[in-house]
Amino acid sequence: MRSSNPALISNPFSGFGLVSESNAMTVRGTVNKTLILLFLVLLPAALIWRQFSLSGYQSTAVQGWMIGGLIVGFILSLVTIFKKNWASISAPLYAVAEGLFLGGMSAIFEKSYPGIVTQAVSLSIATLLVMLVSYQAGWIRPTERFKWGVVAATGAIALVYFVSIILGFFHINVPFINGSGFFSILFSVFVVGIAALNFILDFDFIQQGSRGGAPKYMEWYSAFALMVTLIWLYIEILRLLAKINDRR
Repeated sequence: MRSSNPALISNPFSGFGLVSESNAMTVRGTVNKTLILLFLVLLPAALIWRQFSLSGYQSTAVQGWMIGGLIVGFILSLVTIFKKNWASISAPLYAVAEGLFLGGMSAIFEKSYPGIVTQAVSLSIATLLVMLVSYQAGWIRPTERFKWGVVAATGAIALVYFVSIILGFFHINVPFINGSGFFSILFSVFVVGIAALNFILDFDFIQQGSRGGAPKYMEWYSAFALMVTLIWLYIEILRLLAKINDRR
């Protein structure tokens, strides 16, 4: 069982042996912990947004928090992936760090495109629910071919973004990624679609973990994995909406 979500690669549910029923991972427990992480993202995001507004909408007032949140969040994500049994501590800290980054980024986007954050949040939640219903109803089945297709597409996107970042250091812009032209919008639509399809793999992966009797701390790890996908989806939808607004 594989997932294109980097937090779920290499089957983290394998090799645990038998655990008691009271100490076993459940889908409900994962949902509850996902809601906790979501709250821990929203709270610091709201605080940073308020700081941005109190500063007279000066981006410099939140840039430090954004950069710090991004760096700390990245480090904590690696810690969580490689030390899964620490997830009950590292996953909440990751959520707080990401909240600092997302709060500042969202506030800056909202200043340039009024109403865009509400649209992005609504579309992200709607996409999550649609993917959940599609998975539960069996409309989209995570077959091996489907999984490898999503894995390959996600890897290709990561490679393109990595190359874009490297070129940026040399002041070389990649229009079809950062511009607002037709192909740039088409690329963003593709990325949003792949991010959404990651939910199907993640739902299946988590269900397999709960059926396999993974230990309780894996609920935190699985909730963290879902947050990684949800945050990625939100950022990509925000970028897509901004590109569409730039063309008006």
